[in-house]
This record gives sequence, C-alpha cells and structure tokens, in this order.
Amino acid sequence: MAADELILTVNEKGGHLYEGMMIFKFAKPLAWLLLAFIIFATVSPIGERPDTVTTVDVDRAAAYLLVGFAFALGYPKQWKMVAVLLIVGAFAIEYLQYLAPTRHPRLHDASVKAMGAALGLLAGWVINRWRETKAPNALPLTER
Repeated sequence: MAADELILTVNEKGGHLYEGMMIFKFAKPLAWLLLAFIIFATVSPIGERPDTVTTVDVDRAAAYLLVGFAFALGYPKQWKMVAVLLIVGAFAIEYLQYLAPTRHPRLHDASVKAMGAALGLLAGWVINRWRETKAPNALPLTER
C-alpha cells in the first residue's frame, strides 16, 4: 500500500474523530483565557470593565457558563474537581472586588456566576458522556 493510500484510508475511517478531538484540545487554553478575562473584568476598575451586551446578570451567567463548558470539555477526567474550583472560585473572584476601590462584591453576583458555571459544567459533562458512547474503544473518558 502506498503512503498516499494509507493516509487516505486513515482519513476516511477516522478523520471525523480526529477533527472532533482537535476541538477538545483547544478547550483547555480557551478555558484559561476565558478565566483570565473574567478575573480581569471582575477586579478591574469599573470604568475599564467591558460594556454589557444584555443585562448584567445575563452577561455574568453567560461568561461563567462558557468558562464552565470549556473547562468541562478540556478536563473531562477531573470534572468534579473543576466543578468545585469554579463554583467556589466564582465566590472568591467576586470577593477580590474588595481590592478595587470602585467595585463592590455582592453575594447575588457571585451566586449568578456560580449558577452559570454549574450550567456550563453540566453541559460539558453531558457532551463528554455523549462522546463516551460514540468513542471507538470501550474505555470511558475517565480511564483513558
């Protein structure tokens, strides 16, 4: 079998799987970038905070939903630890606003962020479970 035939055969049989896995490889750096942006937006002076797209609560929840989803996809084996860290982290990051004189931390804001993170983590967990059923080998994601 020639090299180009071998490459064609591999791509025909597993190309879609590889392409899907590449998306999940980008989840880790995306998750960390989103978290850095959230920390910046949370503790920066009020004048430097990004403008809201919808209501403030929806923006907060959406930001944490995205970061929770990205972390769940990026770290499928550690989803429980990621869940604890993101939900506790939502409160901790909100508490950091005490360091900025123009900001004011609120329990309500932290709760909205934690709920967004939980929903994002749940969505990522569902996707990961679905991936387990579609995986070519029988090992679950937690054992790979």
